[in-house]
Amino acid sequence: MNKTNGGRRSGCSTSTKDEFCRESRDTSSDVATVSPHPLSCRYECFFNREDIDGWDIRQGMNDLLGYDAVPEPPVIIAALQACRRMNDYAMTVRFLEAVKNKCGNRVNQIYPYIVQEIAPTLCELGCDLPETLCYHKPELFLKSVFEY
Repeated sequence: MNKTNGGRRSGCSTSTKDEFCRESRDTSSDVATVSPHPLSCRYECFFNREDIDGWDIRQGMNDLLGYDAVPEPPVIIAALQACRRMNDYAMTVRFLEAVKNKCGNRVNQIYPYIVQEIAPTLCELGCDLPETLCYHKPELFLKSVFEY
């Protein structure tokens, strides 16, 4: 365990968390305005924790995908490495499916960039994309019984 930064492995510091909290408190409106950098660093630090467990990973992914933004590639890489530490291959595939779904109608522009950025990590971890596993199309597509 790395002793610097309170046991965190990445270059994020606790001051980033303080800045994030300060930004949320300083807004005068009901909706908090958060810049994407502290949020990305926050989740990257969260997924890089050594003591993270499966429940925390799922909770972090759920919170991260709840925002109205596509996660940055460093955050996705940190999440995939956390899944690998838990030895949960299914969670990596489901998370990548959720990231692709999060791209919305710009999936043809955003998703190839994400795949390009995370490809070395996928090779290092031995993970596949949902497309290579044929999860991008239904296995058994049957017509609905309600369509006549």
